[in-house]
Amino acid sequence: RMQMLSSNINLDGKTILVIKVSPGERRPYKVPDQITAKQKTYNYYIRYNSSSIVPKDEYERELINLANRMPFDDRGNDDIKLTDISPLLLHDYLVKVKSSLADISLTDHMEDVLEQMDLLEAVPEGWRIKNVAAMMFSERPDRFFRQAQIEIVLFPEGREKNPNNLIEVEPIRGSVPQMIEKTLSYLKTNIIKKQIIKPKDRAQSITFFNYPYQALEEAVVNSLYHRDWTIREPVEITIEPERISILSFSGPNHTIPMEAVQKGISLRSRRYRNRRLGEFLKELDLTEGRATGIPTIQDELKDNGSPQATIETDDERTYFMIDIPCHPDFIKEQVALNKDSAKELTERQRIIIELISADPFLSAKTISEKISEKISEKFTVSDRTIENDLAQLKKKGLITREGGRKEGKWVIINKE
Repeated sequence: RMQMLSSNINLDGKTILVIKVSPGERRPYKVPDQITAKQKTYNYYIRYNSSSIVPKDEYERELINLANRMPFDDRGNDDIKLTDISPLLLHDYLVKVKSSLADISLTDHMEDVLEQMDLLEAVPEGWRIKNVAAMMFSERPDRFFRQAQIEIVLFPEGREKNPNNLIEVEPIRGSVPQMIEKTLSYLKTNIIKKQIIKPKDRAQSITFFNYPYQALEEAVVNSLYHRDWTIREPVEITIEPERISILSFSGPNHTIPMEAVQKGISLRSRRYRNRRLGEFLKELDLTEGRATGIPTIQDELKDNGSPQATIETDDERTYFMIDIPCHPDFIKEQVALNKDSAKELTERQRIIIELISADPFLSAKTISEKISEKISEKFTVSDRTIENDLAQLKKKGLITREGGRKEGKWVIINKE
């Protein structure tokens, strides 16, 4: 989208109309050779000395490269206003990175601070706030970048085995650091599990996880850092018994060979899609920004004794999906109920097990509401009924409670 500003000036007794056109977001542009022609031929044009010419060879390549020098995150956006930038988020960032700008009042000098952080784009009519400012410091960047959110879906039995048995988590929204923090908090609390083995012939215990936290952190950060923010699709995280899949749009750029993508070792790009966003995340120690994300994931999985992650995309590079496998020892223990106990459970009790497996902090009241939403045509249950079901499941030794009634959580007891 191009912005035009016109004005009249007087020069040597003549009136001259001056039209200023600021750069658009999809440069370069083709224009017709003859505007009045019925069958129009379109070409790029550049200014060479005092003439407008069609660029050839090196001139054309230079024109294309010039357009590539303004990534989406570094472009100004007319829709973003000063009031859309959260002083709290901005100040919190400045404090974390130990910037001297943290001492400046954002209430009175927000514009000055943004300018010093190179978050304003100069245009003839003044300035525009850059996209990366909203990505980092707006409470609701999804107002400007549709579907800028993370969606988590759990398939307790696996997507292929039982696609109808799924649990959807409330979409995670907020600034990029907030989305990263909320997503990792959910995964750490509800998904990541630790196991300690004490070998008889060794003094030290062996500790490993179903998913190493650092591998998930790198994958989540990369899904937001490298995504195409112009595409109206969320980041999707699918959790199955054998793997966690993280899907983002679009895929790795074409400077990365498909062979490197399929090997899933290191994806070295000659162009970064959101370089400014990466710089901010690097300041927060959330990324190195030097194509180290995939190697870190693979190293963490290897150190944990897990299989290597796999990467998938298509020839058009429209998407990027990384599958992070579960540690083999945890797959064997995924079944939360033993066969004898499972036969004695009601359908409602089975659903309770699924719900607290996805979110161990649910109260009886919330469980009751979720069951009514999930299968309202079959059940209308009270909080007291759910309390009784929970008591029976505890008595069977299938679940237990850690902590108090308000601060505690449910724990599924795995049995062979």
